[in-house]
Amino acid sequence: MHRKIKALDSLRRRFGLGWLISRLGYALRMRTGILRLQIPSYRWVSAPLRRWLHPDVPAEPTAYASWREANTPAFVFDELPALNALLPWDARTAVAEAERILTGEFKFFEHQWFQLGFPPNWTLDPLTQKYFGITQHWTQIPDDGPYDIKYVWEASRFAFVFTLIRAYAATHDERFPAAFWSLVEDWAEQNPPGMGPNWKCGQEASLRLLAWCFGLYTFRGSPHTTPERLTKLAQFSAALAQRIYRNLDYAISTRANHMVSEAFGVWLAGLLFPEFKDAPLYLKTGRALLEQAAGQQIFPDGAYSMYSVNYNRFILHVYLLALRLGDLNKQPFSEDLRRAVSASVDHLAQLIDPESGQMPEYGSIDGALVLPLNTCDYTDYRPVLQLGACITRGARLFPPGPWDEDLLWLCGPQSLEAPLQPPQQQDSAFPDGGIYTLRGPSSKVTIRCASHRERPSHADQLHLDLFWHGQSVAIDAGTYLYNGSGIWQNGLARSAVHNTVTVDGEDQMQRLTRFTWGNWSEGRVLPSAPTLTWRGEHDGYTRLPDPVTH
Repeated sequence: MHRKIKALDSLRRRFGLGWLISRLGYALRMRTGILRLQIPSYRWVSAPLRRWLHPDVPAEPTAYASWREANTPAFVFDELPALNALLPWDARTAVAEAERILTGEFKFFEHQWFQLGFPPNWTLDPLTQKYFGITQHWTQIPDDGPYDIKYVWEASRFAFVFTLIRAYAATHDERFPAAFWSLVEDWAEQNPPGMGPNWKCGQEASLRLLAWCFGLYTFRGSPHTTPERLTKLAQFSAALAQRIYRNLDYAISTRANHMVSEAFGVWLAGLLFPEFKDAPLYLKTGRALLEQAAGQQIFPDGAYSMYSVNYNRFILHVYLLALRLGDLNKQPFSEDLRRAVSASVDHLAQLIDPESGQMPEYGSIDGALVLPLNTCDYTDYRPVLQLGACITRGARLFPPGPWDEDLLWLCGPQSLEAPLQPPQQQDSAFPDGGIYTLRGPSSKVTIRCASHRERPSHADQLHLDLFWHGQSVAIDAGTYLYNGSGIWQNGLARSAVHNTVTVDGEDQMQRLTRFTWGNWSEGRVLPSAPTLTWRGEHDGYTRLPDPVTH
């Protein structure tokens, strides 16, 4: 207990007493039921669309559909891209995956398929077969238990919508918009506002809202998109936006990707649904938080504050979407934000293997992919970097390939002709993010050595990844499960599973919870020979009774 108190005090010294009180206060409101009173559950029938709209906007379905047609904000595409005509590969992969969805199979974390039925059981953890139901308010459902709640959330993230829209662009098969509307309506029926696990996370709600918007704009010309369904989707989206907005304080306190995604969620609702009476508030709040988070979380050298390549891609997708939508709707973000995003693209462009698209996967790796808009493997980072280079400076980093589909969806066919500017890779140092690389004729080493400015997710100081001829030889194991049994309780975050030294069987830092470390280890780069040599140390084991420095 004494060690945990000391570790908590180390967080207080880092972030201030106000931050610690905020986190403890949130936990207290959750446990006492106060939060349940502040964000109550309700029935859909008690919150019809009229409740959410500006008084000047009609709520009757036919009139509302006409208003939307006349006042639709700009989206990233005006018409569906011609996938088969413009891309140098066969789009049947997307169609085959969409067919699996129609038979009740859903892909989790971009690699694992589960048979859930059609429509699926929205509150089932398919890994453990644990079923939640909708009998409890979301604040009464614990994160821990005989399940991993991310497996419950994954289907409700609606990432499968991107597969349906890609298949529809390739075939114009009306079964795909029919499936979209059927699944949206069933989700709402099975998940009344505030009840069950799928209202628990504001980030999940933001990604769900984004997927619904892609479906709305893709299928707006389909006969399955009726005025009644448009009215329902607007009602459901308004409820999601309110859920995200009313718990933004928690997202801000995470100092992490939740702040970015949830700020984006409310901003997106305000931008694409200007008919909502709270749209101006959502736009102003979301924009301010997106600007603030970019300054705080994207370090000057372009590295991301969560010390994770996976989450770096996550926030890049969010910011690239925001930049593109802001420009199209004549509400551009600041040049400071654009420069931060561009620096983050350049940072990852130094780490990537251009031939395979692979990255040294340090930090948390949980399968999060905001824009699954291509046929590339989940571990291929060329799609996001190609998109990032195009949006921030009008160029492409890689020659034509399946990673260009993102460009086609978000930037149009003209982006495929953007000038090619391959990344000029060299030995590199990113001291803010604690990443260093050395390159040989056929090999590359990436080393972690950070003076932590934000919360580390893994105890991985002086971990190294080794690549030889583009193949990973010594790697970071990743994350696997956040909430598994025994050693799998986020067990791959520990020092012992990284390519580094452990002392006396201890982690480099004191573990407080699944995701929180205290007594952060501090890395320091040491003088070394000018070429092909790197030296560094960290103080994580100076806290031991017999202190040592690695």
